[in-house]
Amino acid sequence: MASYALVSVWRIEAPLRQVWEALCQTDKWPSWWPFVTSVETISCGNDLGVDAVHRYAWETRLPYRLYFDLHTTRVKPMRLLEAEVNGDLQGTGRCQLYQNGDLTTVRYEWNVSTRKLWMNFLAPVIRPIFTWNHHSVMKAGGEGLALQLRAHSFEFVEPDNVIS
Repeated sequence: MASYALVSVWRIEAPLRQVWEALCQTDKWPSWWPFVTSVETISCGNDLGVDAVHRYAWETRLPYRLYFDLHTTRVKPMRLLEAEVNGDLQGTGRCQLYQNGDLTTVRYEWNVSTRKLWMNFLAPVIRPIFTWNHHSVMKAGGEGLALQLRAHSFEFVEPDNVIS
């Protein structure tokens, strides 16, 4: 399997609580995240959402789709979401939120491997294209969320400028 460690950062001029609530309402993602085609709740988990399982269908800028389940493993309200990913992608995801004045920063980290045979076969040659595609999908999500929240500003931090 081809492995990827991907970081994306959104800076949204919107209250932390609004950003958190939008991210936790995954069933509504298709209304503001252009590449999310469907979200199905498999399990709701506990009161915080730990052990929740959601099944996602994603389109991408490239001509392929991805399907995977996200199992929420850790939640710190208004600060952190962690999950295990299983399906066309396998691995872990982490979403951290920070607030500085009117600016909410959302930092996504994906440590995943692709499980589609053709993706693994082509990865040595087109890894940069897969990475570009991921960042393009993530940028569109941040822009969609900023519009949904009527944020005053939005910035997608280019991956080369993210301090890990």
